[in-house]
Amino acid sequence: MAEIRWIKIVTDVFDDEKILLIESLPDADSLIVIWFKLLCLGGKQNNSGVFMMNNGMAYTDEMFSNIFRRPLNTVRLALSTFEKYGMIEVVNNSVVIPNWSKHQNFDRIEKNNDYQRKYMQDYRAKQKAIATDKVCKPNSKPNHKPNVRPLEENRKEENRVEKKRVEKNIKELPYPLDEFDFSHIIQSKVKEWVAYKNEKKDSYKDIGFKALLNIISKNINTYGDEHVINVIDESMSNGWKGIAWDKLNKCNPKKSNNNDWKFTDIN
Repeated sequence: MAEIRWIKIVTDVFDDEKILLIESLPDADSLIVIWFKLLCLGGKQNNSGVFMMNNGMAYTDEMFSNIFRRPLNTVRLALSTFEKYGMIEVVNNSVVIPNWSKHQNFDRIEKNNDYQRKYMQDYRAKQKAIATDKVCKPNSKPNHKPNVRPLEENRKEENRVEKKRVEKNIKELPYPLDEFDFSHIIQSKVKEWVAYKNEKKDSYKDIGFKALLNIISKNINTYGDEHVINVIDESMSNGWKGIAWDKLNKCNPKKSNNNDWKFTDIN
């Protein structure tokens, strides 16, 4: 089988009770190094954690000593310690790491390797295109789409989603606005208020909505568009259930000579 180029080791390996026990022993550092060398050799062999030569010959202590470049007695101490703690087993004279495939998940490793190979092929193709000047130059029209959308495009998308959300909340108005002589800005503000109420799960019925329009019309005639809009905005920004029309009592409208309404605030 082809060798595995990397093995899986959890980051809290040194919190494992078996490793903690080994660290309390003489030559602890050498034993831990041999353990990791054993894991790496298992990955190279990719033989389900069974240490055997291609001809079926089991690895001997002397062979491990030569491969790991560690004294024979230290290797024997390590192997006997690993066996004592259940980290390895000896089956038919072969050293075996129990549950090797379960802990290493080599199926996932191979799948990940396939993905990484495909990703790197695509990535290198892009690098080659850049190096050979096949991508856009400054001030030229791009011939490819970037992997990450520009910030401005993200903002446009957010605005589009927000607009659709508001339109969804407005749905069909309970009573037509055409029967009232509202300016475009007032019509827009009324729709915004309806969306606000829908979000609070407090939508209008026909009669209630017509009554609201009558109140808005009356207050517009008395105080003008601007004050009515300000009161609606203040009511929404404070999360009030209804429009605080009493706020208009602070406004004192005045009529100009050309019959246009003007207004001032009373302090």
